[in-house]
Amino acid sequence: MNTQKPNRREMIALMGGAALTGLTLGGCHSLSNRTPQPNGFRIGACDWTLGKRADPAALEVAAQIGLDGVQVSLGTLQNDMHLRRPEIQQTYRDMEKKTGARVASLAIGEMNNVPYKNDSRPDQWVADSIDACRALGVKVVLLAFFGKGDLRDDQPGTDVVVKKLRQVAPHAEKAGVYLGFESWLSAEQHLDILQRVGSPALKVYYDVGNSHLRGYDIYREIRLLGKNICEFHAKDYDDLYGKGSIDFVRVRRAMDDIGFRGWIQMEGVKMPLGRLESCRYDLQYLKTIFPLVV
Repeated sequence: MNTQKPNRREMIALMGGAALTGLTLGGCHSLSNRTPQPNGFRIGACDWTLGKRADPAALEVAAQIGLDGVQVSLGTLQNDMHLRRPEIQQTYRDMEKKTGARVASLAIGEMNNVPYKNDSRPDQWVADSIDACRALGVKVVLLAFFGKGDLRDDQPGTDVVVKKLRQVAPHAEKAGVYLGFESWLSAEQHLDILQRVGSPALKVYYDVGNSHLRGYDIYREIRLLGKNICEFHAKDYDDLYGKGSIDFVRVRRAMDDIGFRGWIQMEGVKMPLGRLESCRYDLQYLKTIFPLVV
């Protein structure tokens, strides 16, 4: 358990380690090409964490907190995954200009309720999300496999998902978009799925809180997955960041070892200070470990 911010000696070690390895941005870890790329990290939050799922106002809340951007939901069943529509995409672009906060990546959370493995509707959502990424200038869309879409102990469901991903992957490759696979599975199980699909467009979206909750050694898993990770969720099921079970200093060291630089999205669970103040607390903590420039 990490209950304090890293001390000066720890931060010097982290900074020095990054310098010695000569890390650069590239591949899956590149940020959007709309602005110059930093050599460090950008910190955002999921729009559902900000209480604004599939709502452009999430960018206003992000700016109020001081976040760099937002992971934006493609939509909901109720609005027919509205980010697929050009006029909604324009609304988000306008909100980016107004607030200075960015659309960092997309997510299809409805796949937890409408599973990719046994429903045809997500097939079109995934394909269209790739086009939405291109329109918004982002590189990652999260594909969720929780709830009804859980693949644990479901080999037939996994086989269906692999088949569908093989079909859509060429479209993602051509668009330069990464499909971020997030689930309860272990690193080894994720790697098996990536190998079976066989496309550089399929990556792992790694959630440190979810994997820790499942009992996985997240620091080992990050190193094992390496450059197969496209983006991270910062999460702690026990407390505010730095006060719970996730040792974010060790997470940073593992990121250094695999050369990760890019977006980290806060997906908060514990909010004892209220939503905005808890997000501000978590953001300020993360900034001490994951600075924009290293």
